[in-house]
Amino acid sequence: MDYQLIIKFWRKSLANEDFLATIEAELKQALGDKVELEGYDVSRDEINLFMLTADPRQSFRKARDVLERMGIENGVSSAYRLVGGAKFTSLWPLRTTRKFKLP
Repeated sequence: MDYQLIIKFWRKSLANEDFLATIEAELKQALGDKVELEGYDVSRDEINLFMLTADPRQSFRKARDVLERMGIENGVSSAYRLVGGAKFTSLWPLRTTRKFKLP
């Protein structure tokens, strides 16, 4: 698993944060052994979910299905980088000028 996939939840766009209790189990069920969940980074403005994967684009597509089913796909952005790398490749939203950064 050469890539770190990050899914960012903007807190101001969330109705509540109840999904945090179940999202890891939902993602693990949908993605199986294709990803290794690494945990969260929580700040005042955002919640970042980290996972390791060999195919970040395919993993995000499957993860996005889970987010849509849970009703939390709005206000989400996502990107990936090589493990240990600094340069992010944005996946979502589909704006090519959008820069992804961590706090």
